[in-house]
Amino acid sequence: MVDNVTSVNTPTFIVNEAVALRNITAFQSHCNEVGLALRPHIKTHKSIHFAKAQMAAGAIGITCQKISEAEAMINSGINDILITFNIIGPEKLGRLRALSSRLAALSVVADNAEVIQGLGQAFEAAPLPLTILVECDTGAGRCGVQTPKAALELAEKISHISGLIFGGLMTYPAANGSKDAAQFMRDTKQLLGAKGIVCPVVSSGGSPDMWNATTAGIITEYRIGTYIYNDRSLVQRGTCTWGECAGHVLATVVSIPTPDRAIIDAGSKVLTSDLLGFSDYGHVVGKPEIKIVGLSEEHGVLAVTPERQLVIGERIRIVPNHVCVVSNMFDDIWIEDENGSLAELQIDARGCVI
Repeated sequence: MVDNVTSVNTPTFIVNEAVALRNITAFQSHCNEVGLALRPHIKTHKSIHFAKAQMAAGAIGITCQKISEAEAMINSGINDILITFNIIGPEKLGRLRALSSRLAALSVVADNAEVIQGLGQAFEAAPLPLTILVECDTGAGRCGVQTPKAALELAEKISHISGLIFGGLMTYPAANGSKDAAQFMRDTKQLLGAKGIVCPVVSSGGSPDMWNATTAGIITEYRIGTYIYNDRSLVQRGTCTWGECAGHVLATVVSIPTPDRAIIDAGSKVLTSDLLGFSDYGHVVGKPEIKIVGLSEEHGVLAVTPERQLVIGERIRIVPNHVCVVSNMFDDIWIEDENGSLAELQIDARGCVI
């Protein structure tokens, strides 16, 4: 525990815990009101501490992107995990089966027959079957089957493989694409019903459209990650305010080579190179006219103005464009209380990208 930010080394990541907990509570309340089950994505915080806070607020389970993230979470008492990534290869499938034996509920996604075949081989003689959601591309242009008919075909394939259970449908919609996603799911569920296939879960998600999230008569659960910290991209969309951004990068000015340029000790290894539609790399808290115009690995280049000069040794707080990447940059972060005191928190799933 330290008294204030002047006592911590930079660059580092600081999370205001009261803001983060308010964000958790606010969206859980929204889901409760509209009848959605909430399954938050831990890839934003990668922390058992915050995953437990989400579960305590009412989440039904958590979402992980990779097996290693799920493995980092299982010793915490969390026992319901969805992994939203195609899992391929004997080594990963072996780990998945071992993970299944340690959880009350494990589900994964698949969008092609090859992945389903591998999962079937891995779980053919398993004590408990593996639940699979068919991933559907409803406009985001990432993974996912392209048509309701293709989703039906995979669901039928899953239903006929020993060791597997068809658990439903999953999508990550494009921003502002929730209506298209809901229609895709309705069409798919109608096809499934005509074949007598039960579809208990229809999982959607996304922080940009979080306050418009509803069941739409078809969605049963919502997956969301960034909402716990929020970031510059969500402020830009009107999803949150600066005061609802719980995560700040703390950096130090280390050089002022020219009157219009300053250098900080946070580069792409801290702030990330994600632009998300911006032309610069983060919002400088309290000094929005200062722009982070360039990043190398360890250096951030700031364009300063004559009216708002910086001094060497000065510390600045930055709201990153994309906060989800930042947690993965640090073994430990600092949790700030309302008095400004800070305590170190280990990032349990840091580096878990396999």
